[in-house]
Amino acid sequence: MSRVADLKVRIFADGADYDGIVKMSRNPMIKGFTTNPTLMRKAGVNDYEAFAHKVLGAIVDRPVSFEVFADDFADMAEQARIIAAWGPNVNVKIPVTDTKGQSASELIRTLSSEGVTLNVTAIFTLDQVRAVADALDPNTPAIVSVFAGRIADTGVDPIPHMVAAKKILGSRPKAQLLWASTREFLNIFHAEESGCDIITVPNEFLSKLDLVGKDLGEYSRETVQMFYRDASAAAYQIKTKRFAAE
Repeated sequence: MSRVADLKVRIFADGADYDGIVKMSRNPMIKGFTTNPTLMRKAGVNDYEAFAHKVLGAIVDRPVSFEVFADDFADMAEQARIIAAWGPNVNVKIPVTDTKGQSASELIRTLSSEGVTLNVTAIFTLDQVRAVADALDPNTPAIVSVFAGRIADTGVDPIPHMVAAKKILGSRPKAQLLWASTREFLNIFHAEESGCDIITVPNEFLSKLDLVGKDLGEYSRETVQMFYRDASAAAYQIKTKRFAAE
């Protein structure tokens, strides 16, 4: 397995806990940050814009994605332009459709042509990837977030799916393919294998970065030690014949 430092795929931390974001910002392996309204709500964020400005005050040297939350394309456009103005390192997340399933392609086309750096999110199908690629301005950077983890949840192998998505984006060299909805730490290496440019990883998985390349025999011994230590601490007993004799 490759060392993390040798990976071509860039790791973005995914979360909405401010302290966690600041902590991850100290790790040079973290190349960017993403969040969304669902994560913010779970983290107890009450003021969306205030939280965003607080994060941007701490993260000035790497991209940070913030999402629109309107369901009308005209309102999405207005929110997107406001979010884009929050800082030069902001990527504006636009869902690939509205809640009715209507394509956001024309909105994507408009904003991308204006030079807004988009992170088009909630993409599942290759037809959606094609539509987004067609809508993106070839001169404007963008992120195309395909939800590989949720695709895997349906029983579909996401690796060939992501390989195909990367080929589709070949016509847009400034568009980066992002492996979204990471389900396990190994997905980082799946994303690398697929040719993805970026993978979003929750903070709880990022704590495992130091395990990459660890000797498996030593890891086995440490695991046995953990089981023994915890059983002893709990004072568990099984009354065997030998135990009774003692």
